Amino acid sequence: MTSIGIIANPASGKDIRRLVSHATVIDNNEKVNIVERIILAAQHFGVDSVYIMPDTFHIGLKAIDALVSLKQLKCNAEVIEQEITYSIEDTIKATIEMEKIGVGCIVSLGGDGTNRAIAKAIGDTPLLPISTGTNNVYPEMIEGTLGGMAAAVTASKKYDLTSFCEKDKRIEVYKNGEMLDIALIDAAVSRENFVGSRAIWDISTISDIFVTRAHPCSIGLSSIAGCFMKVLREDEFGLHARIGDNGGKVVSAPISAGVIRDVSVLDYEKMYLSKEYSYVMEFAGTLALDGEREIFVKKGQKLNIKLTRNGPLRVDAKKALEIAQESGFFVKE
Repeated sequence: MTSIGIIANPASGKDIRRLVSHATVIDNNEKVNIVERIILAAQHFGVDSVYIMPDTFHIGLKAIDALVSLKQLKCNAEVIEQEITYSIEDTIKATIEMEKIGVGCIVSLGGDGTNRAIAKAIGDTPLLPISTGTNNVYPEMIEGTLGGMAAAVTASKKYDLTSFCEKDKRIEVYKNGEMLDIALIDAAVSRENFVGSRAIWDISTISDIFVTRAHPCSIGLSSIAGCFMKVLREDEFGLHARIGDNGGKVVSAPISAGVIRDVSVLDYEKMYLSKEYSYVMEFAGTLALDGEREIFVKKGQKLNIKLTRNGPLRVDAKKALEIAQESGFFVKE
């Protein structure tokens, strides 16, 4: 049996950054449409079963009902039975359940935060992230039909996954030897004392940024590093940048959609894989992970930051489709 999982986050793309920037809005009705296209493409190319995370907007149920009413649903498609908690735990529990089922690929609809939640629970199941959130460095813009095709290729077990999948980097945060949390793209130290609305939007509160990758073609905190130095997915290092109000190198960076800010980069250093870097808080504040404040940290508290390759096994959709085409996957005999 060939199966895939779909995790569509109804809360992605709805944080405070929508009010302070000009970000694209992908509403939940469009997420239903994307899920429909994923299912249609996946079933056409051999996927027998599709398992979908339950959510408050009933994205999965609405997609299934629409396809049933149109008599277009040919595979088994069902929403996983689990209690909805209206929190990150819904995504984590669904990821764990999909791994237990043994799906050949998980397709995510969300931003960096959604995929960070998946990364907290996923093992070796390939992850194909589709961008529908605010901070979208990790997931990419992929049309749902093509995402469904790539998921079918990945789940078919006809290919060596290493030819189009790669273990991603992640940042691991430790205190007293215990891992507190992770980030897939960036971890930032903020002077804000409260988690509050979670999303980081005021760059003046940030003192330090740790990134797994950086590029001028990115939006968000990692773009500050990306506008003076590239750190690619395949690079065996990340970057720690210290920023302030004055001095150093002034970088103009797109910290949100339509929002460019001048940021003073005081100094920076490369972070190499598997090496622990000590960081001592100079003030009481919060640690933001992939753009969202998560952890309150006291003044004088010591954290250890480590860059690893323990991230998800991410699917390169374009490469997967290219390899499938070269082998005749799409040709009917």
